[in-house]
Amino acid sequence: MSNDFPELCVTGSGVEGVPGGGEGGSRRHACRARGSEGAQPVRTQQPAETRLPAPPTAPPRPAAMAFTLSEIMAARRQQQRGGRVAVEVDEYSANPTQAFTFYNINQGRFQPPHVHMVDPLPHDAPKPPGYTRFVCISDTHSRTDAIQMPYGDVLIHAGDFTELGLPSEVKKFNDWLGTLPYEIKIVIAGNHELTFDQEFMADLIKQDFYYFPSASKLKPENYENVQSLLTNCIYLQDSEVTVRGLRIYGSPWQPWYYGWGFNLPRGQALLDKWNQIPDTTDILVTHCPPLGFLDWVPRKMQRVGCVELLNTVQRRVQPKLHVFGHIHEGYGVMTDGSTTFINASACTVNFQPMNPPIVFDLPTPRST
Repeated sequence: MSNDFPELCVTGSGVEGVPGGGEGGSRRHACRARGSEGAQPVRTQQPAETRLPAPPTAPPRPAAMAFTLSEIMAARRQQQRGGRVAVEVDEYSANPTQAFTFYNINQGRFQPPHVHMVDPLPHDAPKPPGYTRFVCISDTHSRTDAIQMPYGDVLIHAGDFTELGLPSEVKKFNDWLGTLPYEIKIVIAGNHELTFDQEFMADLIKQDFYYFPSASKLKPENYENVQSLLTNCIYLQDSEVTVRGLRIYGSPWQPWYYGWGFNLPRGQALLDKWNQIPDTTDILVTHCPPLGFLDWVPRKMQRVGCVELLNTVQRRVQPKLHVFGHIHEGYGVMTDGSTTFINASACTVNFQPMNPPIVFDLPTPRST
């Protein structure tokens, strides 16, 4: 098996656009183009991402955060003893493809047997006694009518449930949630939920032309309380809820992505968001993937996951389950031996809802 295994990560066939170069930069879009009255955004020209150099063979550089597997295991032992592990900005933060290559070749950080793909649990598999069944889905993009939802106790939706976050789309999604029989339904926003990102909308409506025409025409009073339209679920935004004794934390942020919502530059800005995740989180729900786990974009031959999110998950939080979406090609399940990673993207690259929800069973804490 090669050091990189894109064929293992391509268990779906779609992507929400192609997150190519130009990541990083300002909180908002760096430039905008006039015209285009359709629902899709005008793609902005960003500086090209650094080309992938020849695989590094020298010993790891002493600066910044180049973690070895032994350091990760030491961090886990420290957490078990009750000490909080500090995560800093990674030296390869700005170039996730280079980061993956460095860590994989020099440290085997993404290599089997500790890292491998996992077959999703069949929907008709019996649930063990004393377990809670989670039904995971993401990136439905207002295309829920054809999705067959399996049996379960708790629904987790990892964002991009609309096209643009228009109030009418949110109401439709909420109505669909109301038809589902799950005891608890947990939802976070994604980059397509523009109206849920208040700072983004404040910038958008000040423009002298329409970048997202349908959203930019909205008046503030039409979207300022858009979250209140989600009456059939628990909405999480940098917040947590305890369900059946399991702590679930949700966050919508991702590395800069073509001027959509909830964008932040790679590095400290995103790390500040991940630092809010409690150490005791059992289930982490983010919209974006961590580096190296179901984040491969074949068309661009790039890794696009967040390095700081990976280090936060592996070195500090170590949740039992990490659910996300955003990269449609990455649909599937992986594990690193400690955390199970689920990319639950329902839609393909053509925005067809072809990928079924993924179910996962966790033992319910005895105290509940």
